[in-house]
Amino acid sequence: MRLSTRGRYGLHAMYVLGCHYGEDPVSLAEISKKTGLSDNYLEQLIRQLKLAGLVDSMRGTHGGYYLTKDPKDITIGDILKNLEEFFGATECSVADGICSREGSCPARGVWANLVASMEETVESITLDEVVAGKYVL
Repeated sequence: MRLSTRGRYGLHAMYVLGCHYGEDPVSLAEISKKTGLSDNYLEQLIRQLKLAGLVDSMRGTHGGYYLTKDPKDITIGDILKNLEEFFGATECSVADGICSREGSCPARGVWANLVASMEETVESITLDEVVAGKYVL
């Protein structure tokens, strides 16, 4: 599985917000500065993260973005599943009826196991652990 830039960069934006959890909201300019991403691209990512209920915003002079939950309650899976269009090894590993060989494919079980392992891994890692340096982005 390859993560798209949305997934990778979304993790970086969430990392910045996680580093500031419990503090004042973080401006888009600050997130942009720390991630090296354009404001426009960040707005797209954050819009999707807001729809997922992971991020919210505050208007005004001291406004910006903040996490809606404690980083220990947000998994990497929560982030990726809301940013990635496709989360799996192959399309047939996440949806039925995609492939005409579905019933006789010798690799289908392999793909299913791979997807299960990936999901287990990303669901076991919290944003808090990434912020603490246990994992490096």
